[in-house]
Amino acid sequence: MKMTQGCFSYLPDLTDDQITRQVQYCLANGWAVNIEFTDDPHPRNTYWEMWGLPMFDLQDAAGVMMELAECRRVYGDRYIRISGFDASHGWESVRLSFLVNRPPQEAEFDLVRQETAGRAIRYTTVRRQTERASP
Repeated sequence: MKMTQGCFSYLPDLTDDQITRQVQYCLANGWAVNIEFTDDPHPRNTYWEMWGLPMFDLQDAAGVMMELAECRRVYGDRYIRISGFDASHGWESVRLSFLVNRPPQEAEFDLVRQETAGRAIRYTTVRRQTERASP
């Protein structure tokens, strides 16, 4: 099951050339670019691990792409995303975020419904346990 988080999530995975163009767009707008990775892609997991520090004051996307290549080499079995952070007064928020790497086996989630007091219904997502083959 393909995880759908961030921009471009319903499109085919971006090529490195397309990623470079998106990073250059971020830099042209003066946004800081950072690379993050995780093995827990749950939608409410906002605590991804940062790959180095956010890259401020870059002019060329090549520097980000070199860092991305190194991150993929070390954590190629995890989800990796790039974010563009706009520090302008009034925004001070992530303006663009998208996945640039996926593990070979994607995580899967089930939607669980729970009936509570007053006939209210709560929904939650639970990571599905992967089945392991017996030796």
